[in-house]
Amino acid sequence: MNRFLRHLALRGAAALLLGLPAALVPGTLAAASGPPGAAAADAYWTPQRMASALPVVTGKQAPPPPAAEPEGAVPPSHPFDGLPQVGTFFWTDGKNTGRFCGGTVVRSPGDNLVISAAHCLRSPDPKRHLSFVPQYHDGLKPHGVFPVESIYIDQRYYDLGTDGGARWDYTVVRLGPREDGTEVQSAVGGFDFAVRSGYAHGDVRLIGYPGSSDAKYPKPLDCSSSTHRYTSTDPKAPGDFLEIACAGYVGGTSGGPFLVPDLTGYLLIGVIGGYHTGGDTPDISYSSYFTDDLLDLYLQAAEGDPPARR
Repeated sequence: MNRFLRHLALRGAAALLLGLPAALVPGTLAAASGPPGAAAADAYWTPQRMASALPVVTGKQAPPPPAAEPEGAVPPSHPFDGLPQVGTFFWTDGKNTGRFCGGTVVRSPGDNLVISAAHCLRSPDPKRHLSFVPQYHDGLKPHGVFPVESIYIDQRYYDLGTDGGARWDYTVVRLGPREDGTEVQSAVGGFDFAVRSGYAHGDVRLIGYPGSSDAKYPKPLDCSSSTHRYTSTDPKAPGDFLEIACAGYVGGTSGGPFLVPDLTGYLLIGVIGGYHTGGDTPDISYSSYFTDDLLDLYLQAAEGDPPARR
């Protein structure tokens, strides 16, 4: 924690959410020039390639027929055009198959950090053209494409795997600027995030990018619901998690944010993942509980430290 205080003092900016032991880190504008890979990433991720990308494999399956659930039992989700701060990572795997997973821009001193789910990016399989597209929807890249520089995942998640390490299913990703040299937070803004914010929240907004859709160019899903504490009954995936009921969050929604309103807009308290990499059904989703372990990853990423390796 001393490192956290030194970090804030160096940046000249500190914020604590009153009443919550939360880490709220505002950003500052950062000047940069676009890396050589930014133009190539923008050119590679055409609307067709983004639309044909497949989600990371999780336990979530296709949604059941509407009659399978009593009407009103689970809050509905609906497609929308997204938020500027929420977007999608795209990459190609070792078989040259396009993949995707969600992420959220968080405020940082370098204007260049995104929080997502660790299971999205844990695999040692090659990740070519790995990039972040804020507010991707309908085949559009409204704010450009930002190449990934570094991925920060807790070493315990690497060591224990997606079940044994489910409590640490979060990652901080450091981005390079887009082609014109603009950092992602300067382009779209960012949200603060909270650690140890509690499990019970009555007004939570869940956003996710579904992997199955009848639309040629799918939109993200939006849902409002509440969260509570879920204690795992699976000895292979121990821990306490945020649980939320929202209909239709199929595979692909991993990494999508749990957002609660705050004075600056929204506060990030979780990402779809954790228990069984986000859940076993489309209507119940989970998040690892944000602790100081996430804050440590954030500080490593903000400082540009070498990330842990698998």
